[in-house]
Amino acid sequence: MEDIKKLIQRVGYPRLIIGGFLLILCIFAAVLSIPMPALISDILTRFGMNGILVLAMVPAIQAGVGLNFALPLGIVCGLVGALVSIEFELAGFAGLIVSILIAIPLATIVGYFYGLMLNRIKGQEMTVGNYVGFSAVSGMCIFWLLAPFKSPELIWAVGGSGLRVTVSLESSIGYVLDNFLTFNIAGIQIPTGLLLFFALCCLVVWIFGRTKSGVIMRAAGANEKFATATGINVNKQRVIGVILSTVLGAIGIIVYSQSFGFLQLYNAPLYSAMPAVAAVLIGGASINKVKISHVIVGTFLFQALLVVSLPVLNVLAEGNMSEVIRTIVQNGIIIYALTRKTGGEVA
Repeated sequence: MEDIKKLIQRVGYPRLIIGGFLLILCIFAAVLSIPMPALISDILTRFGMNGILVLAMVPAIQAGVGLNFALPLGIVCGLVGALVSIEFELAGFAGLIVSILIAIPLATIVGYFYGLMLNRIKGQEMTVGNYVGFSAVSGMCIFWLLAPFKSPELIWAVGGSGLRVTVSLESSIGYVLDNFLTFNIAGIQIPTGLLLFFALCCLVVWIFGRTKSGVIMRAAGANEKFATATGINVNKQRVIGVILSTVLGAIGIIVYSQSFGFLQLYNAPLYSAMPAVAAVLIGGASINKVKISHVIVGTFLFQALLVVSLPVLNVLAEGNMSEVIRTIVQNGIIIYALTRKTGGEVA
């Protein structure tokens, strides 16, 4: 009995509940004759396309800033990079690489100034981050209307100015990673390039965490007073963490969009941080502790739940019940984590 309790504590109640619910949905899917290969293929794709956005939470948490609710800052930088590559009619891997190369310096600059701001409001980072993210998205709505892009794929057909709400990536970077080295096993399509790129980003973050700079950053985030006493510039490390998080957010939205097939502008990025926050918390992270494994487990569970719930609940009940499930799980996990006495520990 004691071993069972230890196992439950180690796995965490949220993951047990969500894992159990996912298992029930899978059983229903089999009973309802819903093709499992198609579901598994969709899970793998959504896992890869959302993974980097969830990974963006890692540097911010490790640096002591907490959950990065201002993820839209990085996302708008990534959108700008993708739009520039389309404007210059770049396609395939060339377009993808240029999009990322443009987005990274933009995200670095934005992350630097955002990090400086967070150093002035310590203890309120997540609350302020929400407002900053919302403000950035609202401000960019003006930019999308006034941006000097000329490509017919970007601007409205009528009027000739202002960017479209949804921009197709079919003729540019659409599905570049998804189709790279893809293959089928028993009807399951493996998006090899997408998964490899996500794995590469995880590896880079993992390696950085074990370099001298990464260790110093994590030490500053783990115990600010001790780090200051040992001569570490805590504010500098916090800024580094925010920059890395913002850059990963910019890369993440480019990867997400090429897999989705479209760029979504205007208010689309408004609540983009919420699924990423929920996923990393489901994986076992807290507001002050995170591992790469939390990102992988959390992203897989969260996306698998959404993928399987859609066809099952649409058969059992009319209406978009999967969206209700997503909202309940997403917001419920965030509230649960932030109200724990242990400071948000989920596992």
